[in-house]
Amino acid sequence: MRIAQVSPLTEPVPPKLYSGTERVISWLTEELVALRHDVTLSASGDSVTPARLEPMWPRALRLDGSVRVPNALHTMMVEQVCRRAKDFDLLHFHLD
Repeated sequence: MRIAQVSPLTEPVPPKLYSGTERVISWLTEELVALRHDVTLSASGDSVTPARLEPMWPRALRLDGSVRVPNALHTMMVEQVCRRAKDFDLLHFHLD
């Protein structure tokens, strides 16, 4: 199955600091890859994953003080993933 995992950009996957969401995304993605699914993770560029990483911003937003409007980046990410929706069997968004 071709699966798109879409993570918040606040923390990398897995998180360097506290974050339950990104930790769960990491575990879920690792297990889906282990089950031989074709997984693409849309996340910050400093994420580490066995899946195919599509970096949506170079660095996690909590660690990058240059971003003033994080919602704009999340909107851009959702738009990019939705444009590729036909490439996936399942889109799994972990966003608010």
